[in-house]
Amino acid sequence: MIAAVVLAFREGLEAALILGIVLGVLQRIHRADQARFVWMGAGVATILSLAGGVGLVALGISFEGEAEQIFEGTAMLLAAAVLTWMIFWMGRQGRAIQVDLERDVREASSARRGWALFSLAFVAVLREGIELALFLTAAALTATAVATIVGGLIGLGAAAVAGWLLFATTSRLDLRTFFRVTSVLLILFAAGLVAHGVHEFNEAGLIPPGIEHVWDVNPILDENSGVGQVLKALLGYNGNPSLTEVLAYAGYWAVILVAVWYSRARSERVAAPARG
Repeated sequence: MIAAVVLAFREGLEAALILGIVLGVLQRIHRADQARFVWMGAGVATILSLAGGVGLVALGISFEGEAEQIFEGTAMLLAAAVLTWMIFWMGRQGRAIQVDLERDVREASSARRGWALFSLAFVAVLREGIELALFLTAAALTATAVATIVGGLIGLGAAAVAGWLLFATTSRLDLRTFFRVTSVLLILFAAGLVAHGVHEFNEAGLIPPGIEHVWDVNPILDENSGVGQVLKALLGYNGNPSLTEVLAYAGYWAVILVAVWYSRARSERVAAPARG
């Protein structure tokens, strides 16, 4: 449930921030009457996102045996890849998003292009919604469906409240700290998805385990116990992983560390001429 809450809260807040920026610009330029196009776009995107989530779940249920293991492994690896890309993309583009979005809103509003405002809200909410549907589908494969649904609803509810507080009151959220903390949590979750995905492919026979059990600490902390289930859902804990699971987990972290190093080095190179 914890992973579902964090995922839904992060994705929901990103969508709420975008909608808040669009509606805020319309209000500042006295075009609040065009807000209906924004809400229409967000509403249609929400419906399509829900349909996409239901479709993914229905697709997973339709598989059995080896096909089910392949579907689950693919869903986990795909979710991990998209989640990782999203985190690094937000880190690079996050500062420019508001400026670009405000410019697009002003242009669309001045030209009275309701379809453009509809499209802005539709694309923003649909992107977050489809991503969340994929992430929660992957999360449900490591936890119970009920816990994932409840966690997702809690996260989305909290995101809606936080978004309202940000734009309707004097309350302010430290967004930079928020995204940094949640990025770390989501990277941990993505690493676990990579290991789980490889585990599913081990069971399907597509990836050899190498060594079936590198270690077995289940007698100390059983992966099926209460604590073990929480760690499994949030961090990808496995009490007796195969060699390829361990290598995949370690390899993912190696890629993340290299990516973080490269991103920081690139930022320093860009900032150096400005300081000079």
